[in-house]
Amino acid sequence: MHAWLYLSLAILAEVIATSALKASQGFTQLVPAVVVIAGYGTAFYCLSLALRSVPLGIAYAIWSGAGTALIAFIGVVLYRQKLDPAAMLGIGLIVAGVLVLNLFSKSAAH
Repeated sequence: MHAWLYLSLAILAEVIATSALKASQGFTQLVPAVVVIAGYGTAFYCLSLALRSVPLGIAYAIWSGAGTALIAFIGVVLYRQKLDPAAMLGIGLIVAGVLVLNLFSKSAAH
């Protein structure tokens, strides 16, 4: 169970870091740049802990898929970015893939 907590923390840290990456304006803003470095460091550390018991391919698929969907949502909410129907469909398919991995895959040891 700890592995899934670590994976969730890795996703959260990566989403925070990626959101701060835009705010850092090419690492010209100190506070967002520090958040980026700390966030990615935390994300990779937590991911490495999750990989002790979650298979690499499964962990990475969930980490990157959930992160992609969350960042797209944050882009819409915080940065007022627009998603066209094709983008929404693609993100929906990513979310569906993460759900299939979690709910039906025997490779994802729960």
